[in-house]
Amino acid sequence: MAVQREPLTRLLWSLTWLSYGCFVGQQATDALLRGAPWVIWVAKLLPLLIFLPGMLKDSLRSYVWLCFIALGYFVLGVERVFAQPHETVAWVGLSSVTLLFTAAMCYVRWRGREINPR
Repeated sequence: MAVQREPLTRLLWSLTWLSYGCFVGQQATDALLRGAPWVIWVAKLLPLLIFLPGMLKDSLRSYVWLCFIALGYFVLGVERVFAQPHETVAWVGLSSVTLLFTAAMCYVRWRGREINPR
């Protein structure tokens, strides 16, 4: 059964998933390019992948927690961009995590209003 969403909510949902996929891909690419051991791969990707089952079930709580985790990645991304301003992978990561946080936060707000109108 497909979930019914208003057009704005559907757009925010799509942006959230697009930026989520882009950010997970950026983290994997970064680990690959740096030749990171498996422990670093787990440390980079596990905090993001933990929320995937809840996001697939459209659990707003999972999206909220994803926003909290994204803030940590944002801080690391800003530090990385300042340390290596000419590295494209760092800029892609910072851009995608910023979009991820913003889109997920707005999605939670609008979807919450759809589910529980007052």
